[in-house]
Amino acid sequence: MTKNYPSNLTSEQWELIAELFPEAKPGGRPRTTTSMYPVVNAILYVLCQGATWRALAGHLPPWSTVYGYLRRWRKDRTWLQIHEKLYQWVGVAASREPSPWKADFDNQSVETATMICTDVGFDTGKQIHGRKGFITVDLLGLVLPVLVTSASVPEPAGAKLNVQVLAGLSDER
Repeated sequence: MTKNYPSNLTSEQWELIAELFPEAKPGGRPRTTTSMYPVVNAILYVLCQGATWRALAGHLPPWSTVYGYLRRWRKDRTWLQIHEKLYQWVGVAASREPSPWKADFDNQSVETATMICTDVGFDTGKQIHGRKGFITVDLLGLVLPVLVTSASVPEPAGAKLNVQVLAGLSDER
């Protein structure tokens, strides 16, 4: 039994990105037992509903399978390719160039636990010990790269790093 959740992809949406998912790896269990469409819908369900992996509904693929694909696709940059394709698609649909030529940057410092020592610093301007997130959006409000650094990274340096990340994504096109 398949349930339809608001986070599920439509057939048109799936058709747009289906080709971007890598082929099955050689060896191991054959993928014929796992369809990628329900796996992607299960990932979107967890992300949109805020559910935990182990709380996936019984009619969805096993959580370990879904999470395994999510990790693999993050590591091999499949998610970035999908984001890029959807980003270009939305831009063209809005009569814009496929690549952004204007963007806006913002950042936010977030306090973290004291025991965490990796990428943690002190933001002297905001008096926060933690991390700082730098976000880039284009004129349509679509998210481009998000960069997380130590809170001690100054805003101009973080913006420069974010531009370098954006330029790196442009080079890969």
